[in-house]
Amino acid sequence: MIRNKFIAIIAVACACSAVSSLNAATIPAGTTLAVQTVGSISSSDPVGRTFEAKLDQDVAVKGNVLLKAGTKAFGRIKSSRANPRNSEPLSLELTSISVNGSNVAVKTNSVQPGSSPRTARQARYGHTAGTLRVDPGTKMQFQLAQAVTL
Repeated sequence: MIRNKFIAIIAVACACSAVSSLNAATIPAGTTLAVQTVGSISSSDPVGRTFEAKLDQDVAVKGNVLLKAGTKAFGRIKSSRANPRNSEPLSLELTSISVNGSNVAVKTNSVQPGSSPRTARQARYGHTAGTLRVDPGTKMQFQLAQAVTL
């Protein structure tokens, strides 16, 4: 009798696992994620600061929409001009997407939004002037560097 209960429990666990893997969907590497920023981002913000965005377009794989436009996405500043000793152009990357109330980690390429103004001398020596500001609603496109299983 204990053996039969054990077999039944194992069968139910396997069935649940099979059903959850059927519901799982994978977004392949290289897929474009078009987003709009929710808040402002500045080239003077520190590296590591997070930002919120939302998907600007549905993400579909083989005709099935896996992520709807408006889905929350989160990212971080990969490089900025906040540290004068290591002044680099503003660079952003996405780190997660909200799916059914849970954040799913993603790895994307980094994006350098817009460009700062340059003087002729700064252009010659590879420096830029001023602070770049990314306003809310700015559209950007990121590419998935790794496949994501939802």
